[in-house]
Amino acid sequence: MGVEPENTLRSFVHAERAGMDAIELDLHLSKDGALAVMHDADVDRTTDGKGPINEKTLSELRELDAGQGERVPVFEEVLDAVRSPVQAEIKDAAAARALAEVMLRRDLADRVEVSSFHDEAVAEIARLVPGVRTVLIASRWQGDVVDRAKAVGAATLALNIRRLTLEVAEQAHAEGLKVIGWVVNTQDHLRLARALRLDGATTDYPEIRRAGRFTA
Repeated sequence: MGVEPENTLRSFVHAERAGMDAIELDLHLSKDGALAVMHDADVDRTTDGKGPINEKTLSELRELDAGQGERVPVFEEVLDAVRSPVQAEIKDAAAARALAEVMLRRDLADRVEVSSFHDEAVAEIARLVPGVRTVLIASRWQGDVVDRAKAVGAATLALNIRRLTLEVAEQAHAEGLKVIGWVVNTQDHLRLARALRLDGATTDYPEIRRAGRFTA
């Protein structure tokens, strides 16, 4: 998030209070199998530590400062801290099974939508959690991106707003898929999202809701 330390409880609470329709977060597995909420595969950029997440235990991650005294949260902490719908992005395909266990145990299929750049992760979570809503994410893609989404059972495509065209959006809509754009942080990109008739967008700046309601 652009206004709070990213992927922290503080940032998610801010987004909810700002009136966002849903909250997006990123998931990696720690060394001991915890669902750590962090964007990057390592902790260097967003904490005062160094090294890959999957080489650190949850206890070790807890000792890191994730910005302004915030600590690295785990998935279930976020669920307990906010009431908003959540879009959980699987950054590491190995996290799909751990996420499925939490979703089944807490009956989260209605509240949590699952997204990933990894086709296999989208297909796996759909297999493990009946009725879950899934999103296939792409930054650069070929002409088969709509077919890829359909093949893994995704209901939505999340595509880089800088590369998204009306042709792709219309093709996806014609096949019954929703389309969201990322990341919409400027008024120009917000106008583009509207011109493309997207179903939503992600943003790092919740205050953009004054001009349109999208996922934070």
